Amino acid sequence: MTLTRRQVGLGMAASVVPFPAHAAATFDVRDHGARGDGQRLDTAAFNAAIAAAARAGGGTVVIPTGRYLCFSIRLQSWVTLAFAQGAVIEAADPARHAGRYDLPEDRGEQLYQDFGHSHWHNSLFWGDGIEQAAIVGPGLIHGLGLTRDGPGARWKAQTGERPLSMRQMSAAEIAQLEPDVARMQGLGNKAIALRGGRDIRLSGFSMLRCGHFAILATGTRQLTIEDLAIDTDRDGIDLDCVQDVVVRRCRVNTPNDDAIVVKSSLALGERIAAERIAIRDCAVSGYDLGTMLDGRRSTTQQVAPDRDRVTGRIKLGTESNGGYRDITIEDCRFAHCRGLALETVDGGVMERIVARRLTMTDVTTAPLFLRIGDRRRGPASTGIGAIRDVRIAQITADGIDHRFAATIAGLASRPVENVALSDITLSYRGGGTADDAARRPGELAGAYPEPSMFGPTPAWGLWMRHARGVTIDRLHLATAGDARPAILADDVTAVTVRGTPAWRS
Repeated sequence: MTLTRRQVGLGMAASVVPFPAHAAATFDVRDHGARGDGQRLDTAAFNAAIAAAARAGGGTVVIPTGRYLCFSIRLQSWVTLAFAQGAVIEAADPARHAGRYDLPEDRGEQLYQDFGHSHWHNSLFWGDGIEQAAIVGPGLIHGLGLTRDGPGARWKAQTGERPLSMRQMSAAEIAQLEPDVARMQGLGNKAIALRGGRDIRLSGFSMLRCGHFAILATGTRQLTIEDLAIDTDRDGIDLDCVQDVVVRRCRVNTPNDDAIVVKSSLALGERIAAERIAIRDCAVSGYDLGTMLDGRRSTTQQVAPDRDRVTGRIKLGTESNGGYRDITIEDCRFAHCRGLALETVDGGVMERIVARRLTMTDVTTAPLFLRIGDRRRGPASTGIGAIRDVRIAQITADGIDHRFAATIAGLASRPVENVALSDITLSYRGGGTADDAARRPGELAGAYPEPSMFGPTPAWGLWMRHARGVTIDRLHLATAGDARPAILADDVTAVTVRGTPAWRS
């Protein structure tokens, strides 16, 4: 992408406007009635300025310094929203302010993914089928009035709907996290939601406490997300059924859910693969909420709402009906969070995945987790998926929770295939017992995929079960002391090992 520097408003610092034609006409939200005092609603002014830019054939909507209280802001094609330094968009709260968010679309009964994935209009910013649109500049989106909650999937089987770590929760506790649909009317649960559309840029701003999703993009093509700082209640960046996407130089802190996650759900009513995605030079973490943005990076919180340790990782999954192809994750950093997870449990094929040059510190579950499952959350025609052609290289991880080895876990009927692990160094805290070494975890084919699903793994460094065509080259393992073997392979064939002292054939 070629970026052109333009002045986008009187008295504003130079901002990067990704579409040069948008710089030809500017529309100041103050000229359309915005006050920016944090007291009076500015929703109508924002939507009027955006509509005016769209009617003019495109332009830049200028958001000067101020605090703008808003309900749903409707993005349109050929319009860039440009934040000035010190501009804050605060999500209004229907319980305190006179208004509501746009209602969720009436799409009938959505069986196979949760409420949050199935709707887009009930958001602070939303765009439906838009083209050549952008939000840029050094402002802040503060989702103060958004909710992190929402109903779960209405899938009748319910197998694998929630992590096994939640099985001790009462119905009342789950209901607190998953209210019914009626309670969601008028609420907003996403900061930025995109359905379809193409050629969209999000760049340069910060996001704080943004509800269920800071960013949800579903079926979007040619999306670039860069230089964002996100510190939020639940999911950070969710890329569902997208193609040709780049996420780069973003910092995403999400102690309660995933930081950057690629999915391929049935939210659009059909199986669509997530393809040609690059996640580069990003940092993900599970620090206490708000303490990444303010620089404290506190680690008081140890447990996420799913009763497992804090989250904050990069993941492919869990929704995986359409599969994944040609995805690269490189030069990224993980801190005080779960490790890299590659999961397909709903019939999709995962292939041609590259993860390289990753560093991890204080890893709260397994550093690497590859899982084929048989949840099949989908129509009766849903089968079992596959993982093949995965290359993981130049990984360094330390301070790893001793309970969970790096794991490759397929099924007896569907092994993980053609995985190459090279130049990897993993250092564990230590503490596994002889009883842990004797464990033989159940297959748990239909369970929600998480490293903790199997309990403490019977090896401390690398545990493989049901895999074919695994190459291990220069895998270095260290522990502070553990009674389990370093590596254990069960039903693993066609293994090639080089430069790995812990391997015992």
